[in-house]
Amino acid sequence: MERTLYAVPNAIPMIALLGANDANLRIVEAAFPTLTITVRGNEITFHGDSAEGLRLEELLNELLVVIRSGQILTGEMVVRSISMMRQVPQDHPAEVLSLNILSNRGKSIRPKTANQKHYVDAIDQNTITFGIGPAGTGKTYLAMAKAVAALQAKEVTRIILTRPAVEAGEHLGFLPGTLSEKIDPYLRPLFDALHEMLDQDSIPRLMQLGIIEVAPLAYMRGRTLNDAFVILDEAQNTSPEQMKMFLTRLGFGSRMVITGDVTQVDLPSGAKSGLKVIREILGEVADIAFVELSSQDVVRHSLVGAIVEAYSKFDDERQAQLLVERAPRQLRPSN
Repeated sequence: MERTLYAVPNAIPMIALLGANDANLRIVEAAFPTLTITVRGNEITFHGDSAEGLRLEELLNELLVVIRSGQILTGEMVVRSISMMRQVPQDHPAEVLSLNILSNRGKSIRPKTANQKHYVDAIDQNTITFGIGPAGTGKTYLAMAKAVAALQAKEVTRIILTRPAVEAGEHLGFLPGTLSEKIDPYLRPLFDALHEMLDQDSIPRLMQLGIIEVAPLAYMRGRTLNDAFVILDEAQNTSPEQMKMFLTRLGFGSRMVITGDVTQVDLPSGAKSGLKVIREILGEVADIAFVELSSQDVVRHSLVGAIVEAYSKFDDERQAQLLVERAPRQLRPSN
């Protein structure tokens, strides 16, 4: 058992660390049940398990760095910081939460989990990056932010955003309007992300000049994409042939990010997903990175992470049951 006195610098208001009505403090107390924590003035005293005391001291140091970066420390950030420090290998929350990818109209886009930072770092360090994970993990959003940042820094001269126009339970032929109007719903999520990162008035002008292009995957055939930041979204809905076609569009001075969720394939029954097999083909090729995101990286409503986790568990159990049913009779466990 050990008693530790931790002094918060006077320049930092205690409410910035502890949260309104001590909400952040309550989260910390729940995460460190072996410690007794008391606050008096700008001093935090905790006693109990010495190893947990050291971990809490490290956590407080990390949270102070986040506050000094100008961010408002929320309960969600505290929860994610604790998770980062308990995982192996341990990540530093301050490095993750203080990394500024893009700023627009006073809003900064930053990674919120350690895996998201690894994803962003991989985009910086590789020509082609695959971001694979469930809905809500920021795969497309962070890739878009990196694309806009690269354009603003003049690292590329244009951004190309594309997705396969695959029917997810609906039929294009029954939708009203021209082909352009029919494929617009498939591309809408990309437009929505753009509108959050760029001034509304500048987007039509940039698109008219060809600096930003949003188009279905089929429009990529036969092209060579030089000096571009290219994003392929919903890549689980590409065939192996389409994936090869897309990747071979890579030109000089370009980068590619391919995102998708292999658990949400909308291809016709029996059709192979290009994203499911690509790691076997390109996993050992230099300058290509694969980053796996999980339900722990979901940054939407907390229920989304729980839903993703539940579906994953259900699919694993169903797959195990299918293996048992397909096993030769003599290998099946006896009752």
